[in-house]
Amino acid sequence: MPKVTIIGSGFSSLAAACYLAQGGFQVDVYEKNRTIGGRARQLIKEGFTFDMGPSWYWMPDVFERFFADFGKKTTDYYELVRLGPAYRVYFEDGNYLEIPNSFEGILDVFEKEEPGSSQVLAAFIKDAGHNYKIAIENLVYKPGISPLELITSDTIRKLDQFVTTISKQIRKRFKSPKLIKILEFPVLFLGAKPQDTPAFYNFMNYADFVLGTWYPKGGMYKIVEAMGSLATELGVIMHTDSGVQKIETLNETATGIVVDGRFIASDIVLSGADYHHTESLLPSSLRGYSEAYWDKRTFAPSSLLFYVGFDKKIPEMRHHMLFFDTDFDKHAAEIYDTPKWPEEPLFYASFTSITDATVAPEGRDGAFFLVPLAPDLKDDELLREKYFDIIMARLEKHTGQSIKEWVSFKESFCLNEFKSDYNSYKGNAYGMANTLMQTAFLRPKIMSKKVNNLYFTGQLTVPGPGVPPALISGKIAAELILKNLKDGGR
Repeated sequence: MPKVTIIGSGFSSLAAACYLAQGGFQVDVYEKNRTIGGRARQLIKEGFTFDMGPSWYWMPDVFERFFADFGKKTTDYYELVRLGPAYRVYFEDGNYLEIPNSFEGILDVFEKEEPGSSQVLAAFIKDAGHNYKIAIENLVYKPGISPLELITSDTIRKLDQFVTTISKQIRKRFKSPKLIKILEFPVLFLGAKPQDTPAFYNFMNYADFVLGTWYPKGGMYKIVEAMGSLATELGVIMHTDSGVQKIETLNETATGIVVDGRFIASDIVLSGADYHHTESLLPSSLRGYSEAYWDKRTFAPSSLLFYVGFDKKIPEMRHHMLFFDTDFDKHAAEIYDTPKWPEEPLFYASFTSITDATVAPEGRDGAFFLVPLAPDLKDDELLREKYFDIIMARLEKHTGQSIKEWVSFKESFCLNEFKSDYNSYKGNAYGMANTLMQTAFLRPKIMSKKVNNLYFTGQLTVPGPGVPPALISGKIAAELILKNLKDGGR
């Protein structure tokens, strides 16, 4: 039985582990942290449970497809709740809009905000739904080896949407600044500005408005537990507290890894860890991408995160809340164009305890806050405190109540921890942005360019950032390994 060693235990690694075990490999997963999950770890403190990373459950069909590949269903492992409202968005004028959990309800919201926009939205989402079908059936499950993967009769007819941006597409159709912000928001999950994201990615709007926003009871870590359980059922062995120090090679072929000074032989090495970090485990002559290459890439943002326990239930909260009450374009420029800590940051808040009583003690709320940041900034406690105060002040202003005085505790996580805990390049949170010049075959390759039997998976490879793409990336990497083994190639 051939042996594959997997570095890291995030979603892409766990997915790949399941497919490779199903394909007949002996699979061992090595995770540097205490628990599996990578960036989707869990924080438990004083009776509160927090997802430390991903908090949005979109594209439920991708999760169903993953478990179906093993004769399973998501319901075998966790219970999903469709959120209604899906989320609330606050704006500069102090008002907010809520996105209902039905497309009919969303049409009503748009029509009230901008008369005539409901018909425009219906046509826009019809096109977005067509793009979603094309993406899922023809594009996102491709290995990114050749530009020919992108050429189908459907994509040729959509060529104009690859050379214009989603921002231009939306702003041509809608006038209300509020509706524009709501429509541009989903592509932020791709890690790039709407002005730099191809219009074809409007399929994210279809995912938002039609497929809906869901929540697995108990939190997003339930997905990690489900995938870990499935992997174990398939014979995968997990090793935690096991940081990989080196990838050993012989004649430009990976032969195994070194963990805690111990060599572990392997026929295949697959890394779901940070791509740049993984290559640093090789001699410089065997790295496929130079430091100059990485430095020139457009990376998705990093984040300042807070996990907060409150001493009481906080009225007027929602499961997901977006605070677009300051200049969106200015904050984006402070991430991508002139990197610095934002003067007036947008931020996101999630009160999962509104939906799920199991994640907080009775009579109390727990919340997760996120401020998008440029990678590679200075990070210290004074800055974190400054931005926590900004968040609390804005939350209090918009909801008309005292909130900060009810904080029982808070934990923060920022660039320093993204580097130390995840070996993340420049402390980025989401990998490389899906801009036109960093999509599909233009992303870092799944197969090492210089080392035989070394592969990569995760958000820096295809198809890109996000939890559903991570599941897909794991499948793509596993299929490529199995195909090459069958063909007698790399």
